Order: sequence, then C-alpha cells, then structure tokens
Amino acid sequence: MLTKIKIENFKSFKNPTSIDFQSTNYKILRDTNVNDEGILKGAIFVGGNATGKTNIILALKLLLDLLFREKLVNIAEYKCLFSESSNIKLYYQFNIDKNIINYNIEYDSIRKFMVEKLILNDDVILERIGNSGKTTITETKIHENLDNQSLLLRSIYFNTKFNNFPVLKKWFDFMKNSIYLDAAERVRTNVMNNHLGIREYLDDNGVEQINQFFKQYNFEQAIEYCKRSEGNLISIETSENKDVFFKREGIGEPIPYFMESLGNKNLINMLPSFFHVIKNGGMLIIGEFSSAFHNELEELLIRYFMENSTNSQIFLVSHSTNLLSNSIFRPDQEYAVEFHGKDGSVINRFSDERPREAQNIEKMYISGVFGGKPVYENEEN
Repeated sequence: MLTKIKIENFKSFKNPTSIDFQSTNYKILRDTNVNDEGILKGAIFVGGNATGKTNIILALKLLLDLLFREKLVNIAEYKCLFSESSNIKLYYQFNIDKNIINYNIEYDSIRKFMVEKLILNDDVILERIGNSGKTTITETKIHENLDNQSLLLRSIYFNTKFNNFPVLKKWFDFMKNSIYLDAAERVRTNVMNNHLGIREYLDDNGVEQINQFFKQYNFEQAIEYCKRSEGNLISIETSENKDVFFKREGIGEPIPYFMESLGNKNLINMLPSFFHVIKNGGMLIIGEFSSAFHNELEELLIRYFMENSTNSQIFLVSHSTNLLSNSIFRPDQEYAVEFHGKDGSVINRFSDERPREAQNIEKMYISGVFGGKPVYENEEN
C-alpha cells in the first residue's frame, strides 16, 4: 500500500511537499480505516477551487501512466509554470508485505534528462541517470542508450514480469489494479482495461452485485440490463444492443438509462470500480468525488470502502465538508490545500493541529482552524 508521496516543482506545487499515509495515534476508526500494518486506507483533500487539490492525485495517476500506459507521457507538461527550476521531482513509498519500496523519479524538462532510483528495504536495486542505468533486477546489470522519456523500471517489468522478484511483482499488481476516476467528466483510467465501464461490466458480471448493493443499503430500486424491459403499463425495447433500465420499488415501470438522474448514472458508473479495487487491492483515485451525489450517499460510499477493503486505498478530492467527520475519516486522513501565490500550493494535515476525537472536525474546518477554506467577500462591504 502507498505510505508516502513527495512532490516538487509539480503543477501548482512549487516547493517540496510530503504527504504521509501512515496512521498516527488516533484510536477512532482504527478497525475500519487502518490496515493491520498501520497504513491508512486512503485520504481526502479539501480546499477552495484552483488551490491544487487535484494535482495531488494527478501525481498518483502520472505514476500509473508512466509505468503502464501504451503511449509515452510528456512529463514536462507537469512542470510548475511559475518555478524557475526545470527539474520535476516525484517520490513514492510503498509497503508491500512489510517490505519498504521507495521509487524516485526526477525529470529535467529542459534537458530532457531522466533520473530513477528504486530502493527495496534500503538496498538500491535500480539506479538510472540520463541514458544509462544499472540494476540487480535483471541479468544484464548495465543498461545503455535509454529513452529520455521512458522509465527503465517500466522496460524491465515488461521484459521480465519480475519473475524472480515476488515483492516487486506484488507491488506492480497493486498498481495495475488501481483506477483513476474523474467523477465530473465520468472519465475512467485503469491500466489493465478491466471492463469496468458500466455496459462492459454488466456484460461480464450481470446486475447481481449492483442490485445486491442497492438492496443491502435500502435504495428501493434495481437495474435491469436487457434489450426489452417490461413494466405494468409500458414496455421498452432497444433497437440494437442491451441497455440499462432502472426500476423503482412501488412503481415497476422501466426508466431508460438516459432518462435517469445524473446522480444515479454516476453511481452505477462508479460502483464497478469500487467493487474491483476492494476485491483485488490497489488505489481508487477519484477527482470531484461529490459530483451529483447527496451527502448521505457520499458518506455511504466511503464507509462501504473502508469496511470492506483490506489491501486497498481510496484517495479523493471533494468540496463536501460533511465528509470531514470523525465517523467517516480520521484527522490523519484529512488534508486542506491552499494556494499561496508565488509559493504555490501548500497542504496541512488536520492531525497536525491535534484536534480531539470528540471535536466537530467539519465546524473546525469551516471556522478556519485547518486552513484550506476559501473566503469570498464583497469588497464594498
């Protein structure tokens, strides 16, 4: 699982910024929100618009893209535009079966110069500077003439699958099962192409798991996936392929997917990703999580993830202050993000302010204790 990231000269984060996902001494939600090794099962990032919240989770998406995406990624696009430095720095730390993996990437956007270092339990097993690198992972110890935008670690993985390094293989499996979602745009990125689009998912798995979720949490509705859906008064038949139909309890008439509410459509598009990451492990990374959701539904989804996951984490950006509750997230899982002009984005971990477990975290955030709260005022007043 991910235990720490550090970014510098990345998007709006000009200065070195570390984000820790190890649990602190809080006792609340320890059985649900913390795994057996003391690693948090995720975090929430809040703050005003355009403060840099999404850039944090983009640092996670970038790692997945660099390692698994078929097309080359232009890392230079992620450079902080108001920084004099041309060197982008990304540091990631994972705990895989009590093995500590540190993976560092640096990229000079002007010189197009790549640096990589992979450390497993204090042993450097890969080091790359520019176009040459050395590693103990492969029989070939020295690698020359490396592409200046492609990772050596990626190349080694696709050539060897880490057959002789089970820890690295499990680490990559964790990342391969990770998913990035932009809830507002309904855009999904999953490197394994696991058929998690709603129609692909229903083709492979049917409606049972989604309808069981609806039943378990008293949604008073169900979905059908078919070419013809029949009600008491009307029947609807699609012209070609199967389609999704909603049926409400007490009504029973089919409601086509395109006529359903945005919130319901977002929900069933998101649920397959929840199911997949909870079952297989990995990171569920969500931007604009609260798009078209009622507060109670947001809270339900977070609790569902925390209660059912073991080797999984959820990282999300949201503007919903109701999620800042000691019954949903712990203070060490909550981060406020602010933008400080030429200094760029800065973050504050709620637990650094040492709030008591009985305090109302949402009210404290709204009152400005943790920062990250925008203040919009009419200058005339």
